[in-house]
Amino acid sequence: MCEQNKRVCAQDKKRIVFMGTPEFAAIILEILLESHEIAAVYSRPDAVSKRGKVASPSPVSQLAGERNIPLFRPLSLRDKQVQKELAELKPDIIIVAAYGMLLPREVLDIPPYGCVNVHASLLPRWRGAAPIERAILAGDERTGVSIMQMEEGLDTGPYCALEFTEIAQKSAPELHAELAQMGGRLLLDLMPTLLNAKAQWTAQDEAEVSYAHKIEKSELRLSPDLSATDFVRRVRASSESAPARLNIDGRGAAVLKAELATDIAARAVCSGELKQGEVRLVKYQGKRHVLAGCADTSVELFMLKPDGKKAMPASDWLNGFSAASEGLTWD
Repeated sequence: MCEQNKRVCAQDKKRIVFMGTPEFAAIILEILLESHEIAAVYSRPDAVSKRGKVASPSPVSQLAGERNIPLFRPLSLRDKQVQKELAELKPDIIIVAAYGMLLPREVLDIPPYGCVNVHASLLPRWRGAAPIERAILAGDERTGVSIMQMEEGLDTGPYCALEFTEIAQKSAPELHAELAQMGGRLLLDLMPTLLNAKAQWTAQDEAEVSYAHKIEKSELRLSPDLSATDFVRRVRASSESAPARLNIDGRGAAVLKAELATDIAARAVCSGELKQGEVRLVKYQGKRHVLAGCADTSVELFMLKPDGKKAMPASDWLNGFSAASEGLTWD
């Protein structure tokens, strides 16, 4: 007889292999471990830092080590020996989340219950590597997660469940965390149907496909010729590893938080005065505002990380510029 509140009876347990690499995948793995044993974990090889050449394990590799789960970090899944080792694990199902490698047919054919992917978009929109960032940059009103059956193509398989959330003013890191939790919980709820081959799969509409190609640094560069809306979207789509950057009076900084300058007081003070390519520290009723002029209107900068310094309020950094209240240039 099953223990109370246990989702899976001992006699019904299937062998599960998990494949993933970044924090997004680690969150999903941790949720899956609440009710399921994992036979093995696959992750990308340790990344080597450019400076110290120190190998850093992925978040998924770290979690596997903490939980004493057998860990494999092959260079490629196309290697015949790697495929042989995976087949010898006799997985009933392979769960994939942001692994970073395509699964060849030889791998897809190993588990009897297939390979299932947790993808951070509402398929068929934003197949590919950067679905969250692409959704923000495109101005999508909502995004979500899809539980899909894997094929040889890039995120081309049918899905059995979608769940969405409003993007609103959320940043990419905030959405990554939210969608990982959402995807993990949705996957956990679906595991009984997935492990009993009872999931209902829906083919993707090829007419609605869009691709989330990897974000290039140039796509996050901030310049005065951007509209204020595009400026803010680039900031929200950025992250610590791929920041949106600008230069103020020749000094560089990553912009961590910015919004359209909707504050009535701040806009009133600079009405008709703040020019495109100008940044100014405005004081009004005891509050300090850092406004930057874009192609159409202005944005307010809240948090910056100046080169070589820690993150700080934009107004604190601008205090160090002698002409900040009279207007500086940014590019």
